[in-house]
Amino acid sequence: MFRCPSSPVRISGGFLLLTAWFALESGPKPLLLILFAATMHELGHFFVLRFWGARVGRVRIGLLGAMMEADRSGLSYGKELSALLAGPFVNLLCAAVLIPLAAQHPEFYAAAGAHLALGAFNLLPIRPLDGGQALELFVAWLFGPAAGELTARITGVLCAALLLGGLVWLMRESRGNLWLAPPAAGLLAAAIRELRGGK
Repeated sequence: MFRCPSSPVRISGGFLLLTAWFALESGPKPLLLILFAATMHELGHFFVLRFWGARVGRVRIGLLGAMMEADRSGLSYGKELSALLAGPFVNLLCAAVLIPLAAQHPEFYAAAGAHLALGAFNLLPIRPLDGGQALELFVAWLFGPAAGELTARITGVLCAALLLGGLVWLMRESRGNLWLAPPAAGLLAAAIRELRGGK
């Protein structure tokens, strides 16, 4: 992990390599759009956590995304759920604003697509994505922590396995599209993690 001594952000070497590869293959503009959408996503989490009085620590940026560390111990289920869903909500809100603008100015379609894809992806019910964590928290709120954990594990394994199968099929049909390899690897890792009990 790369970390500036005075910075609360930690960046993995894998993330730096992936972004450099993406910039070389696709150019800087799509990369900047994705990074901006990801920044807005994390700011959504940050501002809701701060609104509820939670102390936010550092942000770890890895190969498959960012993880914000925060002290959520004083938050109720509802407050923590709102903080989890704030990131995807910001992305979907940005997409909803940009799509009508793109009808008049087509250059906004790429930005809208980046926000829409990131928001929808993070709502998948697979931990550690926001959707998986939100599902666990919501079920725990209604039926207790054990039910939340079991529901998140079963749903995470099934969803990750289905999506992994779809990505492998898509990679085969697209004659080995390497851009699908990182999400496929992430889904495989998520499925294995859930099968091991979230360890």
